[in-house]
Amino acid sequence: MTDDYRSRIVTPQQAMAVVRSGQRVYAHNGCSQPETLLRALVERADELRDVEIVHMATFGYADYTLPRYEGIFRHNAFFLSGNVRQAVQEGRADYTPVFLSEIEGLIRSGAFSIDVALLQCTPPDHYGYMSLGPSVDVSIAVAQCARHLIVEINDRVPRTMGDTFVHVNRVNAFIETSHPLVEYGVHETTDLHHAIARHVAGLISDGAVVQAGIGGVPEATLGLLTNHKNLGFHSELVPDSAIDLVESGVIDNSRKTIHRHKAIAGFALGSQRLFDFIDGNPVFEFHPTSYTNDPFVIAQNDNMVALNAAIEVDLTGQVCSDSIGTAPFSGIGGQVDFLRGAARSKGGLPIIALPSTAKNGTVSRIVPFLRPGAGVVTSRGDVHYVITEHGVAYLHGKTVRQRAEALIQVAEPKFRDELVRDAIKARLLTASRSIVPV
Repeated sequence: MTDDYRSRIVTPQQAMAVVRSGQRVYAHNGCSQPETLLRALVERADELRDVEIVHMATFGYADYTLPRYEGIFRHNAFFLSGNVRQAVQEGRADYTPVFLSEIEGLIRSGAFSIDVALLQCTPPDHYGYMSLGPSVDVSIAVAQCARHLIVEINDRVPRTMGDTFVHVNRVNAFIETSHPLVEYGVHETTDLHHAIARHVAGLISDGAVVQAGIGGVPEATLGLLTNHKNLGFHSELVPDSAIDLVESGVIDNSRKTIHRHKAIAGFALGSQRLFDFIDGNPVFEFHPTSYTNDPFVIAQNDNMVALNAAIEVDLTGQVCSDSIGTAPFSGIGGQVDFLRGAARSKGGLPIIALPSTAKNGTVSRIVPFLRPGAGVVTSRGDVHYVITEHGVAYLHGKTVRQRAEALIQVAEPKFRDELVRDAIKARLLTASRSIVPV
């Protein structure tokens, strides 16, 4: 087995020679980005046309999105990060809005076929199995369904537990590298983040199961849970801020109603400290996001707390979290998956948390109407809690008038009079029954 595997080790350039014009190439996501292979692919730019490069968020190399490669490479983003955002907004790359839990279904059904897949894995073990490391996400489905599979073996990749393994027999070609993984920087937590987080943490009970999204508010919230007891963890991602809670025993998963004693996640986004922490750590089980983000699975966790962010929320409760007007900014991701799962959990808390303003306090993020072209990621029927630094608005089962009143109360005070006037004009409120801004 070892000899057979080694016979398929080639140079990056030899591995990329298989790519043809017009093909779709999938690249491993997040901190598992196979940079060596992607650089070798871009080296072939003069030989190729119309190659589609697909992935979710990555945080490193993305030269294939530069203007000089237009017509040669075209990125298709399931989720945008800063390295590709400009290309998508300028029309040189595409954005596919889709629930994270449903991407694997597109791949497995053949509706979204993949010609060549580029993954980064651990070296194979004695039995020939390689771990996908910190990014399982949709990559197991890719490994099983791609027509041609190329693996960058990197001895710096942490060996993660769970449904993370690919056998060498499935792979067409390997390259060998040794370099640090791309790190995802820890978000700075400000006084504003902590003000929002205090309202969130006050709702979380001992024994709850938490999901943490990306950003300063989730980081700050996890930092405020140090005095809680017997918390569980079920999330699409593991951030650095989970480490201290696991090491201190706050997250012990002892009261979970599914996967007791295990922290469940689809991928890890963080620093080398996080990669070292999950390496061979049996506390963590990584699974495909078709499982971690399945609302039915999420709902089996009693007291499930889903915490997600937004760009703006209108006065009826519609949430935009993937675009600024018509300009794509991030992606649908797992927000709706987890909010729906938490809503169906016994004692669950589906939470949208956001600062009340943007642009240094000059723009309200609680708005009478979403901007023209803004994507409604989470419908008003799915929204339960909206939390800002000014408090908690509970919307589930409320009328449109009651929603407008509650959301105005958590808006920045200097914008409340204007929001009331806009709400009356739109007949969301009536002048005789409108709230008095405070």
